Amino acid sequence: MRWSWIVVVAAFLAYPWVLSGPYYERMGADVLLAAISAVGWNLVGGYAGQASVGHAMFYGAGAYLPLFVFTAWGWPPVAGLPIGIAVSLLIALVIGIPSFRLSGHYFTMATVAVAELVRLVVSNWDLLGAAIGLSGPAVARGWWDFSFRGAVPYYYIFLGVLAVVLVITWQMARSRMGFYLRAIKAGDRAARSLGVPVRRYKLYALMLSAAVTSVAGSLYALMVGFIDPDSGLGILVSVQMLIIAALGGAGTLFGPVAGAVILIPLQNVTNSWLGGTGSGASFVIYGGIIMLLARFKPGGLMDIWHGFAARRRSAAALAEARRAA
Repeated sequence: MRWSWIVVVAAFLAYPWVLSGPYYERMGADVLLAAISAVGWNLVGGYAGQASVGHAMFYGAGAYLPLFVFTAWGWPPVAGLPIGIAVSLLIALVIGIPSFRLSGHYFTMATVAVAELVRLVVSNWDLLGAAIGLSGPAVARGWWDFSFRGAVPYYYIFLGVLAVVLVITWQMARSRMGFYLRAIKAGDRAARSLGVPVRRYKLYALMLSAAVTSVAGSLYALMVGFIDPDSGLGILVSVQMLIIAALGGAGTLFGPVAGAVILIPLQNVTNSWLGGTGSGASFVIYGGIIMLLARFKPGGLMDIWHGFAARRRSAAALAEARRAA
């Protein structure tokens, strides 16, 4: 199994050189960007079981702030990345403190309501470009603008950020917080009976998730150089994160990455076949995939992978026992 992971890492590193050209390079960058945002959603939606359908507000905060600091003060867009994280954490506190006091699906409804409210406010706020949006520097003034002609530099930047985010997630999952979140996912009451401070750790998970998702939004703005309410704060941004994590395997380390590898190329191919008008058809396909997974493999692609690996280990152990006999 170790060799299989080495092959996967080597494939990610070699991808831009194997499938070269603007189309494939940009698609690779989009896959990594979607994986980062889905890993962020997975921290609260997968590990803690608190399904959010409004993560676009964190993504949008991270996307808008880099371009805002450029248009308002002429700063390098990357300077807005930590500000976007701070704004996302503030939004997470505003949502989490009241909604986590209640049980059931109040958190999910709160994320939808606040995300839509944020989108409407931004769409009518001239300081943030209103419905037109914001743009970054037309020509790079220096390396600090992170403006490159091709997608390959962005690909490797995103790959490095994804590696860091996965390490953070891995460390979190192995820590006390990870055990607490899995207990919360299994049941709030049972977790409380074991002494887990449920509300506090839900809030921790949401804040960590918001920070990672905000970073993904900032990276998107740095690469594209433009953001508007639909591309940064639209409901489909949130839905895509949820679907990617669920397809790959919510609550697993590499599930969001696997989901992004499948869904983003599928979306690009669908849009190409339909002449760039296939976003609606893409999500119909996504919905069909999720329905099939919910019926046959609720654990997603990683559940299939773990089952395959377990069968291989059992077969190897059986063969070894026969040889020993």
